[in-house]
Amino acid sequence: MKIFSFTFGPFQENTYLLTDKTGECIIVDPGCFTFAEQQELKSFIQNHQLKPVQLLNTHCHLDHVAGNRFIYDEYQLLPVIHPLDLPVLEMQENSSRLYGLPCDKSPAPKNFFKDKDRIKFGETELEVHFAPGHSPGHVVFFNSKTKALIGGDLLFRGSIGRTDLPGGNHETLIHSIKNVLFPLGDDVIVNSGHGPETTIGHERMTNPFLI
Repeated sequence: MKIFSFTFGPFQENTYLLTDKTGECIIVDPGCFTFAEQQELKSFIQNHQLKPVQLLNTHCHLDHVAGNRFIYDEYQLLPVIHPLDLPVLEMQENSSRLYGLPCDKSPAPKNFFKDKDRIKFGETELEVHFAPGHSPGHVVFFNSKTKALIGGDLLFRGSIGRTDLPGGNHETLIHSIKNVLFPLGDDVIVNSGHGPETTIGHERMTNPFLI
């Protein structure tokens, strides 16, 4: 599995493309707000001859779903989310208005994750792990062969996800990090929703919020 990342929007959100040698790809958390950002993502997909087959959201805060409508319009892919984050997705327009940001309303999902689901594309399989705290229905995606985690806004290099937004809970988030992420192994590379990548081992040993 190969991972390509793009940093989009005023919140500097990381959007991910996951692909393998078959050319099929999954789009995770498209945060493209502007036409230029949309075209950057579209051009990359075209230039690398990729075939988008699924649109996944780790969670539904506005910076992670800003491009959902664009992806649907371009590739006819509906987002797949955890059902507990549906109320968060439905707040997209109000949240965007509060921040003074444009909003292309995300289409509604038809399918939902549950904990321990398996997502397959090409020759690759991802495990879905329910990891709430930053939002009620936050999930992460893990590829055991490459030891790669798409971690959303749960864990960052030297920090953790905020819990002051509706549905957030600090104790739940810490529990998710220690009981969902840590058991995956210290050598797992965490591709976070914001900022640079890190490893579970590095954060377990040095992250001031977890020591």
